[in-house]
Amino acid sequence: MNSIFINRIIRACKLDISLYEEVEADKSATLQAALVVVLSSLAAGVGALSLGASNFFMAPILSLVSWYIWAYLIYLIGTKLFPEKNTKADHGELLRTIGFSSAPGLIRIFGFTPELMTITFIGAGIWMLVAMIIAVRQALDYESTWRAIGVVVIGFLVQGILLVMILRIFGAN
Repeated sequence: MNSIFINRIIRACKLDISLYEEVEADKSATLQAALVVVLSSLAAGVGALSLGASNFFMAPILSLVSWYIWAYLIYLIGTKLFPEKNTKADHGELLRTIGFSSAPGLIRIFGFTPELMTITFIGAGIWMLVAMIIAVRQALDYESTWRAIGVVVIGFLVQGILLVMILRIFGAN
């Protein structure tokens, strides 16, 4: 992995606002953002191995699909329903910024015991949520962090409803 990529991961974990602006503008960073999503997913898989390895290889694929859909939902909600006067973004910008907001999830690799898994997964979840709010605020050119929080919460609720509908369609209980 090259030093620019590693540096971007570190800056994403530090919640460096300028990193999110940088990757928003860098169209070549989309593949890097996808790699962050996959690495974060694999870290979670390693961290949760004590629960079993059955989903270890499927998780990265599902994470990529979820990341793509999540970025599109945030794009629609943030640019069509709740834009600010300076809001202008595209799906790619949200893919890149949200992808890098997954970087704090890399710490989940340290959850190799049930006790460590709980704390690393909770810590990573909170850290990733804060990173996502920053990523959304920067990608959508919001001045209000509260608006970014609202968009993330609404996106989470919409995604949850869609997931429940899909599970019901395919007969899962």
